[in-house]
Amino acid sequence: MWYFKLILIIVFTTIFYQDFKSRMVYWFLYPVVGILAFGIQLHYVPLAIGLSNFGFNLLFVSLILGISFLYLRLRKLAITAAIGLGDILFFAFITFTFSIVSFLVLFIFSLMFAVILHFVLSLKKEQQTVPLAGYMSLFFLVVYTITFFHNSSFLYAY
Repeated sequence: MWYFKLILIIVFTTIFYQDFKSRMVYWFLYPVVGILAFGIQLHYVPLAIGLSNFGFNLLFVSLILGISFLYLRLRKLAITAAIGLGDILFFAFITFTFSIVSFLVLFIFSLMFAVILHFVLSLKKEQQTVPLAGYMSLFFLVVYTITFFHNSSFLYAY
């Protein structure tokens, strides 16, 4: 399984670099993240549990996106100006990663990490857009890197 993690770390690094540098990420990298992460999860849990984890995680992400879109509608703001298609794709495919509780915690912390990192980096230069998928990729890259050195089965516990 270490080779799946290594490839996943490389893909996360690529997403971070492309999103940070040009705000454009190759679309096929997102499904690669989902496939590799789900493969890693299936190493720890049965298929039925993995699919139920994915379902609940997708429901959570859909709820967040739905509330965000509703808020933007009420404020009469353009949805495309607030969140990019790449960010939505990243949200969708990252749902394949962990068990429900681990995913909720890591997803929320990755959003907080993205906000803090963007605030710190925007002090040096003014940025109009936030490379959200890139910052979140950096966070998940660190999480998967740490799993190389520690037992990570608790991330998939059900």
